[in-house]
Amino acid sequence: MIHQIIDIKVDYKAAGIDGKGSPKLYTYIIDHSPEMDYHKARPAVIICPGGGYSMTSDREAEPVALRFNSLGFQAFVLRYSVMKVRFPGALLELAKAVATVRENAGEWDIDPDKIVVCGFSAGGHLAASLGVFWNRDFIKRPLGYSGQEIKPNGIILSYPVISSGRFAHLGSFKNLLMDRFEQDLELVSLEKQVSSDTPPAFIWHTYDDAAVPVENSLLFALEMKKHNIPLEMHIFPKGVHGLALATKETGYIEESCSNWPEMAARWAENL
Repeated sequence: MIHQIIDIKVDYKAAGIDGKGSPKLYTYIIDHSPEMDYHKARPAVIICPGGGYSMTSDREAEPVALRFNSLGFQAFVLRYSVMKVRFPGALLELAKAVATVRENAGEWDIDPDKIVVCGFSAGGHLAASLGVFWNRDFIKRPLGYSGQEIKPNGIILSYPVISSGRFAHLGSFKNLLMDRFEQDLELVSLEKQVSSDTPPAFIWHTYDDAAVPVENSLLFALEMKKHNIPLEMHIFPKGVHGLALATKETGYIEESCSNWPEMAARWAENL
């Protein structure tokens, strides 16, 4: 295992953002061995833990990375900036993380055409944001990319925050937008931003999620269907918000949901 902590450097001022973040990308890279598929190009997953844009949850970080390692993925955890820089600061950090993984695909034994981002709750909003905004000038210009370098090949959304409307988790949006809450609230209602350029998605949610209603996932999925974007979606009958792996390891046990990583891995392999 190659475990590194990489500073993700972003010019926030170029995006008109005050403040300074300190994002870190943690690598969980399966080292190659001549005994086992030497230099096999693996899919990669960049994990964005949830936390209402006020923190990044440990339960949705390393345990998820290790599970994806066990499924044959090179895994990364992005500890993005929260409560330091407003939107689109964290989004710029995730875009730079995707570019970093793609630029190092050869060294890290990664298939550059199978790089997915996986987000939980507010981290799901961040992952979905890259899915809908990757080709927008306000993301490309501050980073100096043309767009394809930062485009994820797919997005995995776990009980994601999506809508800023009727079913909003308003605390996440207040932390994300800060002093721009009123001006940018509609912009970050992501079901309104889906386009034909949005990458394929794997979405899972629980029917009785009391914190982030399942309608968030349903609204996003409906818009993806309207644009004929490939989608796999699972609505499980029960389970509290923040299930992570839905196992004892991550604090909440819900056996009906605990096979979602295997299903997501099969989906990603077929991108």
